[in-house]
Amino acid sequence: MKNKTTLWILAALVAGIAGGLLSHWLLREGTRDGLVTILDTVTHMFLNLIKMIIAPLIFATLVSGIAGAAKSAGVGKLFARSLLWFIAASALVGAFGFITAHLLNVGAGLHLAPTGEAGIESKPIDYPSFITNIIPTSVFAALTSNNPLQILVFGALFGIALLNMRKKGHSSIANAVDELMEVMLKVTGYVMLAAPIGVFAAIAAAFTAEGFDAFATYASFIGGFYVSLSGLWVIMIAVATLFLGKAAFGLVRAVREPMVIAFATSSSEAALPKLIEGLTTFGVDKRTTGFVLPLGYSFNVDGSMMYMTFASVFLLNAYGVNMDLGQQIAMTAMLLLSSKGMAGVPRGSLVVVAAVVPAFGIPAAGIAVLLVIDQLLDMGRTATNILGNAIATAVLGRRHDKASRAENQGVDNQGGEATVVLEEAELTSVR
Repeated sequence: MKNKTTLWILAALVAGIAGGLLSHWLLREGTRDGLVTILDTVTHMFLNLIKMIIAPLIFATLVSGIAGAAKSAGVGKLFARSLLWFIAASALVGAFGFITAHLLNVGAGLHLAPTGEAGIESKPIDYPSFITNIIPTSVFAALTSNNPLQILVFGALFGIALLNMRKKGHSSIANAVDELMEVMLKVTGYVMLAAPIGVFAAIAAAFTAEGFDAFATYASFIGGFYVSLSGLWVIMIAVATLFLGKAAFGLVRAVREPMVIAFATSSSEAALPKLIEGLTTFGVDKRTTGFVLPLGYSFNVDGSMMYMTFASVFLLNAYGVNMDLGQQIAMTAMLLLSSKGMAGVPRGSLVVVAAVVPAFGIPAAGIAVLLVIDQLLDMGRTATNILGNAIATAVLGRRHDKASRAENQGVDNQGGEATVVLEEAELTSVR
């Protein structure tokens, strides 16, 4: 059944591209615009279905995970390891994007003139406000806005409180949250039946509106970005193999469906339910997944980080801005820091680039250049974000789940051997 669902989504992707291109070439402009409006409406309905379940799904899996932990200290260690992984990954991916953009010399020879407006809000990143807003003023506001960081803060406190109550013998609320998690996973399954329709509508709308004409001028930039992104995927899978062995390829198979959804819809939220399902199928505990993924969605945006450094070098070359290596490294570091505040921001990558690059002498109007092709690039960077979070959750979760089992079973030598056998059995089943 799962393979059939994947095939339906892939078929919808191909049909959306073909149908969109035919509509763009054969229909008159007025008729074409009407069709795009209809397709956009269908896409937004699908995305609204996804957004409807995101907050309760994150909350239930997170709270259930913490309340079911043997020790709250284990969650603290997982939190620290997750942040360390996310920061290191962002730095390495940013450096990779910076280096590949220079090697490909993207943007050179375009000789763009700094005229026009950026077409997007480019105010500086307000770090104090970002840090302050991590803590929700209202849990209901956090849930209704699908703010993963704020849900994480409240859910962590709620889960720790339930954990302490469960240790004292009060488990009714904790059991209810466990049941809520199971219910939300069922609801998620129902919603995802509409995924092929949402994928078709999203991709068909993009190609009906633009065709390939709008992308022709930037073919070298688009091609260079996707070639570099392919190289990044190879590196990411190699890193996963280093930690997971051959099971890394099983992980890629398990999350290919959410990656396709993310690529077609340019929405990480749309892929989250299927990503949780894929990671659970791979063998990561649902509770661990529920804790790590909300963090990853805010702090681990590998595809977006790659795009921001790549796009910045493109603008640097396209406008012929002279900037020494030290300034370019400083710009990359600023992009890295700013990317941590972009979760939930529409066109977040562009907003960060627009906020950072003018301070280094690059015309803010260059963002308008990127806007023309942003939809096509957003597809690749969103799918990469999903792959990066899948790898991070699988690697971090494998270690945490193994330690949790050892603690819960009160490990002696025999228990330790059983845990290793269980771990090997899980990896064998994945393969």
